Amino acid sequence: MGERIVFALFRLLALLPLPLSHAIGKLLGLIFFLLPNAHRRISARNIQLCFPGLTHWQRLNLLRCSLEETGKTILEVPLIWCGSRQRVMGLVKQKSGEEAVRATMDSGRGMIAVSPHIGCWEMSGLYLSNHYDITSMYRPPRYHSLAAAMRNGRERLGAHLVPTDASGIKLLMQALKQGKMIGVLPDQDPRDTGGVFAPFFGIPANTMTLLPKFAQKSGAAVIYCFAERLSWGRGFHLHFITAPEAGNSDMTVAATAVNAAVEECIRLAPAQYQWSYKRFRTRPAGETSLYRK
Repeated sequence: MGERIVFALFRLLALLPLPLSHAIGKLLGLIFFLLPNAHRRISARNIQLCFPGLTHWQRLNLLRCSLEETGKTILEVPLIWCGSRQRVMGLVKQKSGEEAVRATMDSGRGMIAVSPHIGCWEMSGLYLSNHYDITSMYRPPRYHSLAAAMRNGRERLGAHLVPTDASGIKLLMQALKQGKMIGVLPDQDPRDTGGVFAPFFGIPANTMTLLPKFAQKSGAAVIYCFAERLSWGRGFHLHFITAPEAGNSDMTVAATAVNAAVEECIRLAPAQYQWSYKRFRTRPAGETSLYRK
């Protein structure tokens, strides 16, 4: 019953035009900015850590804009997951660098689509699944009532979702060897499952090694992609940025390159990064938490 209600609410919100969804999301973000809450506290700390050169007022402005983008992220999901193919794909207004994606797929080499948490990452995943054969990992959400909506929303245009375990990793590698595309999220803390500390905006961050291992074992091309929101709910600008060839087997060096590439993407739309995520949660031995109240 609960899942049906949640899905019905998603369907209702999906009817809203994107400008209205983003306007409501911006208002929600302003509430996040004005009232004490975890989104504000974590975002403020991350911005302080990553942009020490900004003045107090510059950081405060970036925090406000970031929380407004967080609100837009929440409100746009129903449309992205439930809107028709034609309607959702029609929201893509600009594309930069996609010719490298097409050339890679035409060559049969295989490609790793790396999607940092910038802008509307659900849109970048849907766009790729609509145009290419892509396999990605899937972890059910914390709120079980959203699981069906999330899975249906992500798979409905052709994506193949695999579990976040050894069997899923095996299927991803098989896809690469067959010259297909896989999707990877590069900027989550892997906790105790195969990470090394590498600088992210100059701060040691527990960084996944799965991405460089995939690249080195398969020889696949690595292309970063994200969907930047355009102002006033006009749609999205898809960015595709080709990474340098992975040539170093040292995982710390490789992870440092991954973080540098993510930073390059963030600098194109700094307010649209998911600053509310505890990217520096795991600390090197002996260090205290960076998120203490």
